[in-house]
Amino acid sequence: MNHQLIELTAEEEDMGIRIDKYISENLEELTRTYIQKLIQDGLVLVNNHNVKANYKVSAGDKLNITVPPPADLLVEAEDIPLDILYEDKDIILINKGKGMVVHPSAGHYTGTLVNGLLYHCKEELSGINGILRPGIVHRIDMNTTGVIVVCKNDKAHQSIAEQLKVHSITRKYNALVYQPFKVESGTVDAPVGRHPVDRKKMSINIKNGKNAVTHYTVFENLNNKYAHIECSLETGRTHQIRVHMASIHHPLLGDTIYGSEKDPFHLEGQALHARVLGFIHPTSKKYVEFEAPLPEYFKQLIVKLR
Repeated sequence: MNHQLIELTAEEEDMGIRIDKYISENLEELTRTYIQKLIQDGLVLVNNHNVKANYKVSAGDKLNITVPPPADLLVEAEDIPLDILYEDKDIILINKGKGMVVHPSAGHYTGTLVNGLLYHCKEELSGINGILRPGIVHRIDMNTTGVIVVCKNDKAHQSIAEQLKVHSITRKYNALVYQPFKVESGTVDAPVGRHPVDRKKMSINIKNGKNAVTHYTVFENLNNKYAHIECSLETGRTHQIRVHMASIHHPLLGDTIYGSEKDPFHLEGQALHARVLGFIHPTSKKYVEFEAPLPEYFKQLIVKLR
């Protein structure tokens, strides 16, 4: 497998951002840790010069990023039942359950979606994203349920990654939130970035955040205390829905990070479900759309909240 060369040009709005952060925000398929290793190995050039991970980008900087072919995979295949919505030679769509981590990371080296995919797909997973995330082109949080697409080859991976980059993918989520709405629909347009104090959280970050837009539609107000809504993503920032809804005083039920620290419903995480995912198929070039049914806990909670 050949090396992949990626070229980026920094814009005015990117000035002052660390290069590893800049690349991770523009290439969602690469983790920041992996990017730092590429920089350390001299595989990231800025204006044809090597830099360190703490280099601050300037407007007009031209980046050349060389992504090497993956090393032998160290993650073990596991016979984990997968809820497969669709599968062909290029892609596989999974309805991810609550509590399942998408890819191995510190503290989660077994029982992940990747472990199950390695067993199911054998050697048929794209290698662009390194040895810990084969096939993974995007992800959803551990406690978010719903549809995720996985790529079986590099051609499919590059196609889906490009669509993610230009925000052309359809992504619709169901969420249960605190407080009823007085409007039928609305939009939250506020940049999301790393929290300035708590680095484990995201926040509305006007200075260093990236453009983030969430459109919401109210399905039903529940008992004058809660609401069932649909969130349609125009962009796909980390924790975007959770941060945006909390910012307009409608935090998600079960979200003890961005909402109440107490979880009276014992949900083990936010009540958020990735219901619809649509994109241009890498091979047929036709628009395809997939839907994951609401999980049982979500449906039961709606009845309870009424």
